[in-house]
Amino acid sequence: MRNSSLVALGAILLVAVVLGLSCFYTVGQTEQALVLQFEAPREVVTEPGLHTKIPLIQSVVYMPKLLLNLDALPEEVIASDKKRMVVDAFARWRIVDPLRFYQALQDVEVAEVRLSPILSSNVREVLGSHAFQSMLSPQRAKLMNDIRDNMNESAAGFGIQVVDVRIRRADLPAENSKAIYARMIQERKREAAEFRAEGSETAQRIRARAEREVTVLTAEATRESEILRGEGDAQKTEILAGAYGKDPDFFAFYRSMQAYQDALQGNNTTLVLSPDSEFFRYFSSPGGAAPKPAGKKK
Repeated sequence: MRNSSLVALGAILLVAVVLGLSCFYTVGQTEQALVLQFEAPREVVTEPGLHTKIPLIQSVVYMPKLLLNLDALPEEVIASDKKRMVVDAFARWRIVDPLRFYQALQDVEVAEVRLSPILSSNVREVLGSHAFQSMLSPQRAKLMNDIRDNMNESAAGFGIQVVDVRIRRADLPAENSKAIYARMIQERKREAAEFRAEGSETAQRIRARAEREVTVLTAEATRESEILRGEGDAQKTEILAGAYGKDPDFFAFYRSMQAYQDALQGNNTTLVLSPDSEFFRYFSSPGGAAPKPAGKKK
């Protein structure tokens, strides 16, 4: 009998402890809570710390305060200029009204399922109304803000706020990229051919001008050299004439010595001339008198 009383007392104490502990719940720094009473919203708790509730009657649903990521699958968008592009975007959102969020979506998983098509539709709507070139310009930031604002309008009753929308990548489809790359290669080849043609034309023009200048300089140099050579020959002739006039005999002797030197070169030179030739007059007479013909006497 006594043992049964102790067991009953222990059970009562255990139930009391469990009930006592279930009267308290803790909200973290990065959390917010919604207190439900018989599954109906009762209270929103945003302050972190220890709080109380009625055990067995009230329950607590926790929701994050932090920014949450919403990733959308890459999809193809047709811009206003009819260019196709593959867009990869994501959004960052947070819960600002836990009660409305719970009533509309209940938890984060359901929210992501509901928000994903909203993000995709707004991406197609906003980017489809602009040219592809706007994605490569400073206007890209405005387009992302427009997508964010449109998402907030579409999700106004969800108790959330879309803080930011970012476009990771906006590229042309693979087949378009290949075609554009091939066209760029052809354009670069055409530009290279034009540059080569212009360079060749310039080189030919420079070469022709250089050759013309060389011809002119050569002609001028030849003319000046002929003039100088003529002047030198004239001076030479004048000097020789002056020297000849001063001493004709010495000049004749000098010219004869030069003639001997030019004619009698080497050791095996043979000349067949008459002994009384004018050429040998200095061999027969130191004064250079012409030799007398044979058989004649003075």
